[in-house]
Amino acid sequence: MWKVITRRFLIMIPQLLLLSIIVFGLAKLMPGDPFSGLAENPKISPEQIELIRQKSGFYKPWYEQYYTWLSNFLKGDFGLSYISGKSVSTVIGERIFNTLNLSLFTLIVTYLIAIPLGMYSGRYQNSRLDKFVGIYNFLAIAIPSFVLYLFMILIFGFQLNWFPTSGSVDIGIEAGTLSYYLNKLYHLILPGTTIALFSAVTTIQYLRNEVIEAKQSDYVKTARAKGVPIGKIYSDHIFRNSLLPIAAFFGFTITGLFSGSIIAETIFGYPGMGQLFVQSMESRDYSVVVALMLFSGFLTLVGSALSDIIMAIVDPRIKLD
Repeated sequence: MWKVITRRFLIMIPQLLLLSIIVFGLAKLMPGDPFSGLAENPKISPEQIELIRQKSGFYKPWYEQYYTWLSNFLKGDFGLSYISGKSVSTVIGERIFNTLNLSLFTLIVTYLIAIPLGMYSGRYQNSRLDKFVGIYNFLAIAIPSFVLYLFMILIFGFQLNWFPTSGSVDIGIEAGTLSYYLNKLYHLILPGTTIALFSAVTTIQYLRNEVIEAKQSDYVKTARAKGVPIGKIYSDHIFRNSLLPIAAFFGFTITGLFSGSIIAETIFGYPGMGQLFVQSMESRDYSVVVALMLFSGFLTLVGSALSDIIMAIVDPRIKLD
């Protein structure tokens, strides 16, 4: 197993190098340059902006710029946000734990919704519950996500006033106290649950299909012929084997949520990395945009590796070449 894990992460090295070249190339193709956002600051003159360009090596050949950029990136120096005046690592660090909290909460709610509905929908095929799940899946696919986000904010945020409609914690609460953490959890409920309602659809459908297929398999028929209770068949055989497709996408699910939902965080006013990406694009803070793009791509590669490793753990018959 350790050989599989080591080999899988070694493969990521050339992938990350290629990813860095693509991200750097996209950054060079963007209109303007990393210092364009400074023009909106009345305290900085065009001459000062030009001086910053020269000191940063902006006019050097692209391969020298790439080497300098990559060297600094590997040292943990992601550059400077010219809009906030802070280092990029500090700017991202201020948001990353908010996105982490939202991702973990969403992941838990997603599986709390998806696993029971998928199992029971597959077990009781064509029942009222199965038809309800089919309608739920259809609506979740048909309705644009931002429409549901706005609807949830309107109903539960403004009309019922059950949950806050923006922010990650109320102003004035002392950090580190129990009230502080409970308040942060309170701010997670509305966006996290709403995102989970969409995230659960794929898992429900995969699990339902796997359960229906497993019911017709030979090992289930053999277990029934031997008199094994139906509940034990589902818990010990069908459920375990039906989780394989979910395990295959588990790594992508984790990293996909962690990389931040741009639409959700923007609409809910949640200060995570998704909202930071939108704000950085609007202000043309390219150093932050590039760092977030590379970070998101890195998470995608990690998700792919985790999915392969999880599959190898869940099903030892699977070998990774």
